[in-house]
Amino acid sequence: MPTDAAIAEDKRALRKRMRALRLVADQKQGPDAALGLIAAFMPHLDEFALTPDRIVAGFWPIITEIDVRPLLARIEARGIALALPVPAGADAPLLFRRWRPAEDRLVEGPHGTAHPPDSEPAVVPSVLFVPGLAFDGEGHRLGQGGGYYDRTLRSLRRQHAVTAIGVGYAVQRLPQVPHGEHDERMDWLLSEDALERVAG
Repeated sequence: MPTDAAIAEDKRALRKRMRALRLVADQKQGPDAALGLIAAFMPHLDEFALTPDRIVAGFWPIITEIDVRPLLARIEARGIALALPVPAGADAPLLFRRWRPAEDRLVEGPHGTAHPPDSEPAVVPSVLFVPGLAFDGEGHRLGQGGGYYDRTLRSLRRQHAVTAIGVGYAVQRLPQVPHGEHDERMDWLLSEDALERVAG
């Protein structure tokens, strides 16, 4: 079993490589990939049993993250409420506030993020689209290293059933991603090519 130090070093090396791969994918495929997410996800929307009382949380893409916003707009057009994450401190889980793409003005957050203002109600999502640098078929995810989504998913999963959908370019799917005991797994993976349920 790899030590925590060995896992951390493997993650650092992989982050560097995956940031380069994601940059190339974003430059070559960005707008087309955003549309590909719609084509891959929307035919399966009913599988997630998204009733009006269930919230879908997206994310505001930063740097070279795939743009999930066109997909979120399609989901909202089906009468499903949306939210965006709000940082609540370096060691705290993310908060989520209600978001209406066509109406709401956002405020700037750290690291190029954007989120609804404090005037928007806080909500608890049932489905989360989760960005990352790499994903594998067992649902393991490599993030930026801050642990925000791991803490958030751990907290939410203590409260109720939550579905986590890892979202990235197809090139970000790897045979195996280094992971430790505190890393939360995804339930589904979504790229411009496909939506798939993770193994196990």
